[in-house]
Amino acid sequence: MAEFAKEIVPLPDAFYQQSTLELAKALLGCLLVKETTDGIAAGYIVESEAYIGPSDRAAHSYNNKRTARTEVMFHRCGLAYTYFMHTHCLFNVVSGGEDKPEAVLIRALEPLYGIELMKYRRGMDDLPKLTNGPGKLTKSLGITMDDYGHQLSKQPLYIAKGFSPESISAGKRIGIDNSGEARDYPWRFWVTNNKYVSRHQKSEYVFVTEK
Repeated sequence: MAEFAKEIVPLPDAFYQQSTLELAKALLGCLLVKETTDGIAAGYIVESEAYIGPSDRAAHSYNNKRTARTEVMFHRCGLAYTYFMHTHCLFNVVSGGEDKPEAVLIRALEPLYGIELMKYRRGMDDLPKLTNGPGKLTKSLGITMDDYGHQLSKQPLYIAKGFSPESISAGKRIGIDNSGEARDYPWRFWVTNNKYVSRHQKSEYVFVTEK
């Protein structure tokens, strides 16, 4: 466990200083790591969704809505925005910059390290299903509401360099049917043909990554 942690270097705060749509794509292939007293669990980000408030009706910060839940979105980029959806804790990366309440939801991971710990936490052995959803990945990694506002360039929850996807697909976001025209924005991104993506659907765009 210690050797794995030594080899991983968190991305600098400057990484998050890009537009939300670009960040949502740049996060694909990055390594999400969570250290707990139970051990370390980590996986490659393979799916994300961009939420661009205050004009995005699907965003919690639509119309600059500022509450105890959304407060962290009004601060600097690179902070963790966690919130409960039904019984699940979901994890987002704050983007946009101060007074531009935007965020990127992390929807799926490809497990890399601490897989036995992930299986224990999820009570299952099906590897593709461990982290193929926003609530599944937080439970697998041990991300909780205690991580709200955490700076993602620091331990115990951080994002590090991973791999560069050969291609990235884009399509409509999931689970936002009551958000008017925003439900049609192609702001969901995923690593093309990755088996750990939460839900495969026809992509509207494919971006080829420059090597």
